[in-house]
Amino acid sequence: MEKLIAYCGLDCAQCGAYLALKNNDNALREKTAAEWTKMHNFNFTPEMINCSGCKGTGVHIGHCFECEMRKCAIAKGIVNCGACDEFSTCKIINDFMEMVPSARENLLQK
Repeated sequence: MEKLIAYCGLDCAQCGAYLALKNNDNALREKTAAEWTKMHNFNFTPEMINCSGCKGTGVHIGHCFECEMRKCAIAKGIVNCGACDEFSTCKIINDFMEMVPSARENLLQK
């Protein structure tokens, strides 16, 4: 299965917003909006659920433009946070990986 690892280690290829855009799947947009609304205490609408992946040049979910990990990796010109010299000491990525252990696994794979 294809992996599309974001700067933070999330696999965009498994994300509802990425899959909804890729497959033009309105049912998945509705399902993902409902799940994310509950999970993040923010009112997501199905129209917001489209993303070409954090590293893509197309459409992104709103948070991509605010994401400190994404901004930092782009500024440093690195493929993802796992390639950063500060990876082991960076509070932002380490706090994130505490919440999302699969991100750590993806970033540690070479």
